[in-house]
Amino acid sequence: MDDAWDWRQAEREALFAPLFARPSAPDGCVVVGRLAQTLDGRIATASGSSQWIGGEADLRHTHKLRAICHAVLVGAGTVAADNPRLTTRLVDGPDPVRVVLDPDARLGTEHGIFQEGPPTLVAQRAPLAARHGTAEVIAAPDLPALLHALAARGLTRIFVEGGGVTVSRFLMAGLLDRLHVTVAPIILGSGRPAFALPEAPSIADGMRLSWTVHDLSPDILLDIAVGRARPPVAT
Repeated sequence: MDDAWDWRQAEREALFAPLFARPSAPDGCVVVGRLAQTLDGRIATASGSSQWIGGEADLRHTHKLRAICHAVLVGAGTVAADNPRLTTRLVDGPDPVRVVLDPDARLGTEHGIFQEGPPTLVAQRAPLAARHGTAEVIAAPDLPALLHALAARGLTRIFVEGGGVTVSRFLMAGLLDRLHVTVAPIILGSGRPAFALPEAPSIADGMRLSWTVHDLSPDILLDIAVGRARPPVAT
């Protein structure tokens, strides 16, 4: 446990303060996306191995984000591949509500997130049941509707933890306020890219953003201001 960090004072830290700002979007949420990638922009090997790209400081940073956010969200692919617990085991802070984005209801109930732990929501396009294991099923025909549904429950600080496809969907929809991207000093040469976006025809068509750099030795963390902007290829 990281006893030197107090989640109750996190809003005083420059890195976390933007997450405590008054929401400016109509959905009433502040949304931060999160990825850990290699130096050559990979979040996993071609076979799907991704644990662990970041070091111990990166893992603690992820748990800090969970502690200060009301909800942590992952896609169905992340649940199927990693069977995550999404708790704050490494820091002194509350567990967030866990949200699984499973629009087509393809996950079974055998995953740990549907059997035990903190409160869990499963977001589906057209729910056929009220429960999925121990989790509550909510209707979310699209991502904007999901954010409105979470805000209605008082869940307004949203941590989109992964995977890359899910973070990319929020980015394409113009629903990210911040991005926290850890870059580890690893080169894979191949594997799954961090972002899954349409191809930009030229450099000018890329998404240029501003960032601040933080030390997570041996890694670095990029705190990126997105401000609900969308990639030019999405407009």
